[in-house]
Amino acid sequence: MTSTTTATTVLSSKASTPKKQMPLTQFVPLLLMVGPVVLWLLIFVAAPLMYIFVISFMKKGIYGGVVISFNFQNYLRIFDPLYLRIFLVSIIIATATTLLCLILGYPFAYIIARASDRNKNILLSLIMLPFWTNSLIRTYGWIILLRTNGTFNTLLASANLISHPLQMLYTNGAVMVGMVYTLFPFMVLPLYSSIEKLDHCLLEAANDLGANQRRAFLRVTLPLTVPGIFAGCIQVFIPTLGYFFISDLLGGGNSILVGNLIRNQFLAARDWPFGAALSILLIVFTIVLMRVNKHFGGSLENIT
Repeated sequence: MTSTTTATTVLSSKASTPKKQMPLTQFVPLLLMVGPVVLWLLIFVAAPLMYIFVISFMKKGIYGGVVISFNFQNYLRIFDPLYLRIFLVSIIIATATTLLCLILGYPFAYIIARASDRNKNILLSLIMLPFWTNSLIRTYGWIILLRTNGTFNTLLASANLISHPLQMLYTNGAVMVGMVYTLFPFMVLPLYSSIEKLDHCLLEAANDLGANQRRAFLRVTLPLTVPGIFAGCIQVFIPTLGYFFISDLLGGGNSILVGNLIRNQFLAARDWPFGAALSILLIVFTIVLMRVNKHFGGSLENIT
């Protein structure tokens, strides 16, 4: 009885004891440290997104601009066959670009992960080297290589492999080449991180149990690197949909992706509400892909 009374008294005293509030001397420095970051996010991230979301339900003015008239017409226009075809072509090119980056990037990431420390640093530096120059400048470099009188056609003609120049530039293939070149590091780095973290004892155990290198790779290495594969695919697929300058420069008017469509609505057609609706759709699509990536164990924090 006494112990029960004591326990009840202790619980009552804890419940009645008010929670300690953060002293003002600690709250002010915390506010000064976090406040500017929160304010910056509200002004430059949250507010523009909210503005885009709101005007996506508005109507285009006669001379451009926005007319306040709440409706869903901009979202219904997306289902027009013309725009659905652009979305389909964008998804096909993004998928092909992602697969090419994965096929080329996995062996390269495996070689880096298994290299010595000295060679590993050299190879990683080569992967990061393109980031030292502007992607727009690198894209112009591909124009020089792929144009009718460019480097590739000149070499093929010199070797008597072609009788007339090949049309390499202003094609979907040229767009994919530019995308793969630009986004290749975003595939290699997550794959390298996943492969490097593999426990070598598992591979040795698979070999001891009679598995050859191919079987050990398919049953041990590949499943354990799935998070890196998903992370790399997400980081390649999503930017491919929005890199409008690559499709502009390497595809000309023959390759119109979602990013080009959004850019044209804002700058050329001056149809801001429809451009905003397309942007919101792309944002939602990106969020869905990131949720799928998280569900299957991928992590966008795998870049080291």
